[in-house]
Amino acid sequence: MFFALDGFLFAGWVVRIPAIKQQTGASASTLGLALLGVSAGAVITMMLTGRLCRRFGSHPVAVVCGVLLPLSIALPAQTHSALSLGLVLLVFGAAYGGMNVAMNSAAVDLVAALRRPVMPSFHAAFSLGGMIGAGLGGLVAGGLSPSAHLLCLTGIGLLVTAFAGPVLLRYPSLKPAPAAADGEAGPQRLSGRARRVVILFGVIALCTAYGEGALADWGALHLEQDLHAHPGLAAAGYSLFALAMTAGRLTGTALLERLGQTRTLVAGGGTAAAGMLLGSLAPTTWLALLGFAVTGLGLANIFPVAVGRAGELAGPGGVAAASTLGYGGMLLGPPAIGFLTDWFSLPVALTTVALLAVAAAALGYGARNAAHP
Repeated sequence: MFFALDGFLFAGWVVRIPAIKQQTGASASTLGLALLGVSAGAVITMMLTGRLCRRFGSHPVAVVCGVLLPLSIALPAQTHSALSLGLVLLVFGAAYGGMNVAMNSAAVDLVAALRRPVMPSFHAAFSLGGMIGAGLGGLVAGGLSPSAHLLCLTGIGLLVTAFAGPVLLRYPSLKPAPAAADGEAGPQRLSGRARRVVILFGVIALCTAYGEGALADWGALHLEQDLHAHPGLAAAGYSLFALAMTAGRLTGTALLERLGQTRTLVAGGGTAAAGMLLGSLAPTTWLALLGFAVTGLGLANIFPVAVGRAGELAGPGGVAAASTLGYGGMLLGPPAIGFLTDWFSLPVALTTVALLAVAAAALGYGARNAAHP
């Protein structure tokens, strides 16, 4: 439920970006810099959240972030300049980053306890929440102001946390037996090789998070501005992307058990690259939507595999390190695409997603001998 809530709230925000862009009067490049606030806030707090999870447990930290995230999502609609938007997005990003590290740390522990590669299933809940959030956002985009919409999301988020939080707090954060048996070393004292593997998977996460962030922040704007889609249909573009990611992640466990990690990473990166080239360069809305869906299928399992592997190596610290690098992709994405849009065009800027998907596939193949250090 916390994974689904995270995706639901984030999608509810991103589908209102075109309206808030108009409200603040921001250009493409200044909007990109303002959107940097989400990723900057997330990256700043992720390593701190990893330490908090080690000290207090991932379950209490997830519940606290489950309160802060809904409260912070109402802030962007109250702004009227790019500067104020960027500042409040720092707060939203901090809560979002904390939630991601805490819930992924809890999920890594559960994956180890189950001894099956079920990490994609948790991320499927995130994508399902994103699909629902974007779909509802598209329905209300024409008739509800951003302020009213995001305030409604605050209420929904607090209700979900009030329902699910006490259940989660009744159970202590799990500590898998293998990690406990490591003696003095623990997850905080890694060998140099283990650190390099964590960084490798973090860079893979970075390449794919760049693509997810690009479609979240710029997908609706591309459909509406370049292909002249109706605002509701433009908002549905991210919903379709999230639906494809949900489908891919729901089948992710079976895919990993059948193909293995390396083939899953390589196939996913190649599929995402082909889909994004279609989505960014297609001359019609429907072909672009098809490209978004193919991209979602390709990216679906790369990020959860990368973060899961890092967490197996280093516990919450590994999740935090890989997530920090991963969301560094979102940190670079908004301003990079904004500036490239001003210099060239938004479709050309979005092709960088395909380039990084190819890089993720190459790194995934390079990690084939480092998957089980």
